[in-house]
Amino acid sequence: MKKLPIGISTLSKIIEGGYLYVDKTKIALDLIENGGGYYFLSRPRRFGKSLFLDTLKTIFDGEKELFRGLYIYDKLEFEKYPVVRISFNDGDFKTKESFTQTIYEILKINQRNLGITCDTDLSLSGCFRELIYKAYEKYNQKVVILVDEYDKPILDNIEETEVAREMRDILKGFYSVIKGADEYLKFVFITGVSKFSKVSLFSGLNNIEDITLDKKYATICGYTQNDVETTFSEHLKGQDFSKIKHWYNGYKFLGEGVYNPFDILLFISKGFEYRNYWFSTATPTFLLKLIEKNSYFLPDFENIVQDESMLNSFDVDNIQLETLMWQTGYLTIESSRETPRGILYGLTIPNQEVRVSLLGSMADFMSKISNSVSIHNNIYEALLQTNFPNLEKSIKSLFASIPYNLYVNNPMFEREGYYVSVFYAYIKSMGLEITVEEATNHGRIDMVIKYPNAIFVTEFKVDGTNSLAQIKAMNYHEKYADDGRDVYLLGLEFDKEARNISTLEWERVEE
Repeated sequence: MKKLPIGISTLSKIIEGGYLYVDKTKIALDLIENGGGYYFLSRPRRFGKSLFLDTLKTIFDGEKELFRGLYIYDKLEFEKYPVVRISFNDGDFKTKESFTQTIYEILKINQRNLGITCDTDLSLSGCFRELIYKAYEKYNQKVVILVDEYDKPILDNIEETEVAREMRDILKGFYSVIKGADEYLKFVFITGVSKFSKVSLFSGLNNIEDITLDKKYATICGYTQNDVETTFSEHLKGQDFSKIKHWYNGYKFLGEGVYNPFDILLFISKGFEYRNYWFSTATPTFLLKLIEKNSYFLPDFENIVQDESMLNSFDVDNIQLETLMWQTGYLTIESSRETPRGILYGLTIPNQEVRVSLLGSMADFMSKISNSVSIHNNIYEALLQTNFPNLEKSIKSLFASIPYNLYVNNPMFEREGYYVSVFYAYIKSMGLEITVEEATNHGRIDMVIKYPNAIFVTEFKVDGTNSLAQIKAMNYHEKYADDGRDVYLLGLEFDKEARNISTLEWERVEE
């Protein structure tokens, strides 16, 4: 049984070390032979971008024997090209000076690898330009440029706007060299998490092709369902593939859904425990702060629609929450449809791992509660046992636990949406099946909570309005008359003065 390539992003190490490799060389061949030669790809972190870039490097290094048994082996005339590889996976990006020094060090490494010496008194752009020219002259071959995590210096400073702007401006000048060196270049491939507008970072580089949402390249990074069930068949023998898919698949780029490789590798390595492997590698603190700052109504995550310009345009001075969440992997494309003004995309949370982890983090961040695990459990058990007195007690405990100082001079906590958002986030993070604004022939239900044994048709009101009466008057329960599960009507009324629920009423629908 082959070893798992956990944390390995070097193709030669995987092949020579006897590790599992999911063959992406068919896609690499298509890019090399059938495209324009200049590409940009955006994918979330830990999605295999670095490994794909190293695969391209190995191809252009002419190391044919490493590809024996892979798709590309007998389909490409392997040649050796000078390769300039730039990676911002690590380095010091805290100040303008330290970042400049980091880039110089990266260029020096490339000079050493190519056997080239450049003038020492050149600017960053000048040094990069001379490296390309001298590599072309020495090898009498056009140059390949591979850039990994091109935007990380900016994203690492996203909470420090001035520093992020400095990083952006340095990179803009640096990347502008690519445009001027066109006649010396064979192939360019740039990857990152976010997609900054061409004006922001790639000014003038009009020939770069963005393949982020190209169906042909939907599976360029990540594992498909077929990969998981075949390449990993020995490792996953006896496992429930439908459950694995529910937990970890679901990232879609207008094509087949894929898994984040990190999840599958850790799921196997840790003995098939369903945990938040990818999510736990980086808490999205900036996103949480943005949600709080904008008083975002969390149930709206169920129905996000954006156009292509919103998804693909990101900049330090114009941070759209939905755009950032999609580019970083917390949202994915569920549907698309053409309209007179362009394509509209429906976004959703990709899978159970992100759903449970993200909503749990949101609930804890918005409520600042330290004992949230017990509150989670109490609410879950109360619903499971249809014990409504305990449910009321647990929900009141939830809101009573929110520190009083959060309410002081903060208008967000005076809005009805805040209480609904916190309740929604806690319920959703339990992994339950929940829909919001569920349409019926009488109107829209605020929230429907579905257990294996019961359905809870839920309505929220604030300050004295009878929510249970509205559910009954609108006959919302009729939609579930033939479901087979017990149906309960659940009305919650919030008191903004008391900062808690004032009434919880319920009624079981008789057959």
